[in-house]
Amino acid sequence: MIHWEKKNLRIVRELKKSDQPKTEEQEQFEKARKKRWKKTALIAAVVVALAVGVYLLINLQTYTSARALDTYAVSGASGSAYEQFADGVLKYSRDGISYLNQHGEEMWNQPYQMKNPVVDVNESSAAVADKGGNAVLVFNEEGVRGETQTNLPIERVRVSEQGIVSVILTDENEARVLCYDAAGNLLVENKTSMNGTGYPLDVALSPDGETMQVLYLYTEAGAVKSRVIYYNFGESGEEKTDHLVAQMEYEDTVMASGFFMDENISVAVGDNRLTIYRGGNVPEETENIEIKKQIKSVFHNEKYIGMVLKNEGKEGYELRLYNTRGQVAMSENFTGDYSHVKLCGSQVIMYDGKNCSIFTRGGIHKFDGEMNSNILEIFPVPGVNKYIVMNENGLEVVRLVK
Repeated sequence: MIHWEKKNLRIVRELKKSDQPKTEEQEQFEKARKKRWKKTALIAAVVVALAVGVYLLINLQTYTSARALDTYAVSGASGSAYEQFADGVLKYSRDGISYLNQHGEEMWNQPYQMKNPVVDVNESSAAVADKGGNAVLVFNEEGVRGETQTNLPIERVRVSEQGIVSVILTDENEARVLCYDAAGNLLVENKTSMNGTGYPLDVALSPDGETMQVLYLYTEAGAVKSRVIYYNFGESGEEKTDHLVAQMEYEDTVMASGFFMDENISVAVGDNRLTIYRGGNVPEETENIEIKKQIKSVFHNEKYIGMVLKNEGKEGYELRLYNTRGQVAMSENFTGDYSHVKLCGSQVIMYDGKNCSIFTRGGIHKFDGEMNSNILEIFPVPGVNKYIVMNENGLEVVRLVK
């Protein structure tokens, strides 16, 4: 009780003290403090308004030209193809493959002899294969990890982030789907036929390389059908025949493009539909979307599935993005034909020759114009409107301008 009384007496004394008139010095100090606070708040508001204005000015307009900021010569640039990989770019030709940093410097070089080299990449691994030939090599940022020789001509190649490679091999009599580890050791072999499972059109691997998706085409009673089959090489598939854990069938559809967006989400795209599956070990169909326009291109990243669709009854094309729930995330019309389309983060980049068009995820037409030379590869880098462009002269760092 005594403690409680002392505490309340102290509160009363403080209240009485606060009721005493303020001195002139105290009033001037308080006025100055309020004035400084208002000035600080005003400056902060102006800075925020300027930042928003600059952001809108930069991002809500269409640029039409590109100014070269830096140019780096690359040996053999005109006779090579390029693919964005990790923080740099892969340069490859019939004679070999090399990895270049963002200054065009060669980090490693691996020679080979291939008649028709094709490349598949993801964030941490890449594979180059001789389409129609028998050689496959696997790489990471440090260089070659493994090499293998197949006994049938290679039709398709896919690589997981772990470096596991899946290939479709074909000749006049048969087709096979095989998996190799990064060192080139055979893990799985699956023979197919038109009279059995069907003819394999595409193959995809989960990032960890444990689940494989294969798209098969077959005919039944004169009708064209497709199968989407999943094989699991972990615990989920141990007791299953041929490791087969899921199978879906589709009538009047040619399922021709399949891919994994992450460990849990995979996709199959047919000539008239988009199908999304969930489940890392045993995938199940969750979305089946009819596409009523002719599909010209399909592309993706870990967040979006993109399509270029031919407009009906009017000129040009529709650029459409779907999210992983099958909802339309962006739809924009455009004109012009582009042979290359890719998703880089939140940007869709389309190019053909010197011509280039860039849309943002929000539907802003960020760029519509020409680069300085024919584009062999292009991707954004940190900085305001900065991009790396590979062309016949080498590597250019450019900035979009009006």
